[in-house]
Amino acid sequence: MTTMFVAIHAIAASGVVLLAPVQLIRRTKDRKHRFIGRSWVLLMYFVCVSGMFIYSLSGSFTVFHALAIFTFLTTTTGVIAIRKGNIRLHVGMMVGSWLGALTAGTFAAIIPSRDIPRLAASDPFLLWAIIVGIIVAATVWVGYVLLFVPTTRLKATGQGSTGAAVLSDEHMTGPTETGPIVTGSTETGSTVTGPTESDRPSSSPAGIAAV
Repeated sequence: MTTMFVAIHAIAASGVVLLAPVQLIRRTKDRKHRFIGRSWVLLMYFVCVSGMFIYSLSGSFTVFHALAIFTFLTTTTGVIAIRKGNIRLHVGMMVGSWLGALTAGTFAAIIPSRDIPRLAASDPFLLWAIIVGIIVAATVWVGYVLLFVPTTRLKATGQGSTGAAVLSDEHMTGPTETGPIVTGSTETGSTVTGPTESDRPSSSPAGIAAV
């Protein structure tokens, strides 16, 4: 049973480590960001929960179990923060959770008594096969999201409890032959084209996309 939890923990942690840089490098916070982010959160929960069932190192509660609980809380705080529109807190919690997982993974890889160094010594081919498999799986998932998930941007629809803008999806389209787009897409999917004489005096902030 412990071996199963170790495998889940290691695979999920590897996914967490690999997906986070994609989120940090991509500056556009769009629907693709949300897709990858949700998969990252799911993997992080697998890391934290599976880690609570691993006692092969000392047979008792350790600092790694405390770190799993702490990371579970910081990740959840980050999810709640973005739902309330608090982007700064969301970024801080998610980056902090990733750095914590990266630190724990580094220690797990260098401590001789842990499972990764022992597997490297007993069956290095299996270890590298697992590593390559995880990298390929993460690459395929990111490639699928970037290529096939419809491109949308997040627009401000209101304010959360912190005063920050709450974000929602808005389809991004280009200009039509009749004029530039003013508000993107409407509820019925039709596009509003160039402003008329009666429209020019006013400008609505609803069409301004939040970064």
